[in-house]
Amino acid sequence: MHPNVTEIDHPLMKHKLTILRNAETTTDNFRRVVREIAAMMAYEVTRDLATELVPVTTPVADCEAPVISGKKLCLIAIMRAGNGMIDGMVELLPGARVGHIGLYRDPETLEAVEYYYKVPSDIDERQVILVDPMLATGNSASAALSRLKEDGVSSIKFVCLLAAPEGLETLAREHPDVPILTAAVDSHLNEHGYIVPGLGDAGDRLFGTR
Repeated sequence: MHPNVTEIDHPLMKHKLTILRNAETTTDNFRRVVREIAAMMAYEVTRDLATELVPVTTPVADCEAPVISGKKLCLIAIMRAGNGMIDGMVELLPGARVGHIGLYRDPETLEAVEYYYKVPSDIDERQVILVDPMLATGNSASAALSRLKEDGVSSIKFVCLLAAPEGLETLAREHPDVPILTAAVDSHLNEHGYIVPGLGDAGDRLFGTR
């Protein structure tokens, strides 16, 4: 595995990921579990945030206690499936700003095509967490990362539920500076560009579409 890739090895997360893989999982349960896993991943991806001590008066005494310092956070969802992860992360990071990048995958070339882009005006001053449930070919994630870098973002992490080796290779080649956190690395992509064994189309399963 590439040195910039972290596969989160937690029994509870693996258990919940198995629920998502199950074709019998209903839309409402799929959506709920994605939100739960995303909250757990928010905990992991923010593990190295800088802190500083501030004075606090507890019911017992005065003391100094740590708070998060440094650049403010911004969560960016690759639409539309990424929206399903944002809700869980915002529960843990309510002060974070939220942006959206709309990309669709050309069915013939599998290349990413941008159709929407909306982020905070001070995005270049923020730490960005880019989310998308599936890292398949890596083309959409790479395009989104390039777009953010064009806007001056220098601190970015990418978070996904599942990754394929092909997608990891793409990001290692095109964005070797970006750390990647995933709940699992699966076997490969099939001829349609889907992760195997995967969990199907995350967007369709989140929103009940086909």
